[in-house]
Amino acid sequence: MSIYRPEFASAMKLLAAISTEMDAEGFLPPVLVGGAAVEIYTAGTIATGDFDLVTARQDILEEIMQRHGFVRPSGPGVATRGWVHPTFKLGFEIVSDSLLDGAADRDYIQLIDASAEQQIAVIGIEDLIADRMGQYASGTAPEMLMQAKTLFTLSTDLDLNYLEKRIRAETAGDHGISDLENEV
Repeated sequence: MSIYRPEFASAMKLLAAISTEMDAEGFLPPVLVGGAAVEIYTAGTIATGDFDLVTARQDILEEIMQRHGFVRPSGPGVATRGWVHPTFKLGFEIVSDSLLDGAADRDYIQLIDASAEQQIAVIGIEDLIADRMGQYASGTAPEMLMQAKTLFTLSTDLDLNYLEKRIRAETAGDHGISDLENEV
């Protein structure tokens, strides 16, 4: 029994199958970022509506996704940047070709079991917290502070030096770990 809601667990398994296939074809599997990564690290406490992916080989990833039944939505009023699968309502979107525009250290990527035999690559928690703090600091997403605080509170064994450096970089020096520990 999964700790995640059924459609999210199914999407994770499908992403793991796609990642395994991409790896077997000699390409780095995609890295899960954004809200779905938050949902994984918070064990479903914070839910999302889509899976954001980073890959240097969008063409290969999209080809494999199509082989697994993904389609690009079409029609009036439908955004065409992402992909959907008929089995679940979560969209998949390729958001970048480099992890946080190259600022994230790939050594922090975590491999998460999505099934007994397959894993997905997920952005490191430190980089995810820093990304949420950067969105908060931009003034356009005040809710991201709570996500960053939740991730920080639920996490153990964080590299605090790296986290501080990444938060400072993402917020132009305006915020740090102290903002996660204290009320803002």
